[in-house]
Amino acid sequence: MFQNPIIHRELVGLLRTKKAIAIQVALVFMFAVLVILRWPVDPTSDLDGVKAMQVFRLFGYGILSALVLFIPVFPATSVVRERHAGTLALVLNSPLTSLNVYIGKLTGVMAFVVLLLFLSVPSLIACLGMGGLDLTADVLPLYGLLLLTAFQYTTMGLMVSCLANTVDSALRITYGLVLLMSILVMGPHLFTQGTDTWVADFNGWLRCVSPVPAVMDVLGHGDIGSYGLGSNENSIGRYCLIACISSIFFVGRAISLLNFKLFDRARSQGTMTHSLSERAQRFRDVFFMGMDPQRRKSPIPRFVNPIIYKEFRSRRFGRAHWIVRMMAACVIISVALAIASTQGSEKWGPEIINGIMANLQFGLVILVTPSLAAGLISSELESGSWRLLKMTPMSPFRIFTGKLMSVLVTVGLILIATIPGYIVLLQVQRGLIGQIGQIVVCLVLTGAFCFALSMAISTMCRVTATATSISFGLLLLIFAGTFLVWLGRGSPFSNETVTTILTINPLATAFGILDVQGFAQFQNVIPVGMPWGEDNEFMMPVNWILMSILTVVLLVIITVRLDKLTKPE
Repeated sequence: MFQNPIIHRELVGLLRTKKAIAIQVALVFMFAVLVILRWPVDPTSDLDGVKAMQVFRLFGYGILSALVLFIPVFPATSVVRERHAGTLALVLNSPLTSLNVYIGKLTGVMAFVVLLLFLSVPSLIACLGMGGLDLTADVLPLYGLLLLTAFQYTTMGLMVSCLANTVDSALRITYGLVLLMSILVMGPHLFTQGTDTWVADFNGWLRCVSPVPAVMDVLGHGDIGSYGLGSNENSIGRYCLIACISSIFFVGRAISLLNFKLFDRARSQGTMTHSLSERAQRFRDVFFMGMDPQRRKSPIPRFVNPIIYKEFRSRRFGRAHWIVRMMAACVIISVALAIASTQGSEKWGPEIINGIMANLQFGLVILVTPSLAAGLISSELESGSWRLLKMTPMSPFRIFTGKLMSVLVTVGLILIATIPGYIVLLQVQRGLIGQIGQIVVCLVLTGAFCFALSMAISTMCRVTATATSISFGLLLLIFAGTFLVWLGRGSPFSNETVTTILTINPLATAFGILDVQGFAQFQNVIPVGMPWGEDNEFMMPVNWILMSILTVVLLVIITVRLDKLTKPE
């Protein structure tokens, strides 16, 4: 197998990328810092192994986060990038079969994963030296789960790469599937745990699609989100079974697609609505809710920024009928969550119900905003259409505002569609109106920051895939990576350290506002006097000030970069 030239080509090419080097350096630095923070300073041995287990748990969550968030990026762009570059046709014309090509690409990524795991061995040996850890009971099960997780997400990424038409669409689909398979599948279990119904059994199996419950079980943290209801499910066994079955499906599907049919995909010529019968036109108007994509569009008015129309009409999910569909899905999901939460309010307090709703809204912002904003400038630079924009009489400010509005309208409409869920909750708990108002402020600042960060990166990159992966990586580091510090609260991280780190996380700030269990004591706020009374004070989260300052700085960077890009070469 190792005589396969694709393995050497993929592995060497992967190790030469800046992303791979950055991941390796970041992991080594993180492991070293964790060991230094918890290394005992006195000669007393920790026979119980409490400190070693605390550091080992952070290792486990850190490696799992790195594998889930960064590893799928490499296989997701492997096939589709070669197809556009023309090298895939040369490979398929070689004596290598489709199976050999697939095995080469899969082995190359998995070899990189093994290398990342080897980088953690020195820190792992330090943890074993602290005492209390068992190699066969603690270490080997964790690393076995991590390898299985990496294999599952790598095969998923390769399948998406065979299905996608462009590199940026492959990245968007991959990150969406990662969010679904690692986080969203655990949601339904929160509402039905502790009950004896077939729905509860199904949700128990559904949550095991995610590797998180299995890893938490191995690390001794028990069931995630149990809230004292208890769970006797075999998370490890269920996840291993589901991961093996799904990986076999991903492998089979990718191999069946990896042939010359990739270059011969038939595309429908399409039919303009005005050429159909009157009955068909009425049916399409009802089906598309008056926004038929095949109907001839009216000219762009002079008073409207043409960049807005260009952005909406040139991307698939920017078309009006797709936005309406996404809004309808968000309305249904938010109302269903609110109704299900109110029915389970005897088992969960209001803070848990509100936390679930906040997770939904922040998840939409984090997923949708960078997928739209990261390619606003980089896609123009990559395709060469930026030169055409420079030749128009439009100013840099007009180009920026047009692209800004195309993203804000889409994200704003999707977030507005989640408000009906809060309306349902307000009918049950009237006292939540103040907290909901603060959550709206957090969402607005989060959306502005995500847009500014993604577009700033887009102005600095000439490849859309690079801009998208960097944007998602930084946002996930801010919104998910800081929770690793929260998991280590008390030890190895003090409460002051946790409070400081969580200040940069708007989601943690929202959890603190909603008094979610484990976050209320880590609020970093400052008192602000209100104008309508001397005794009235409002506790403003420091995160609001930090997000505002960072957004303004990023907007300045965007302005400078756009001014430079619009100047003659």
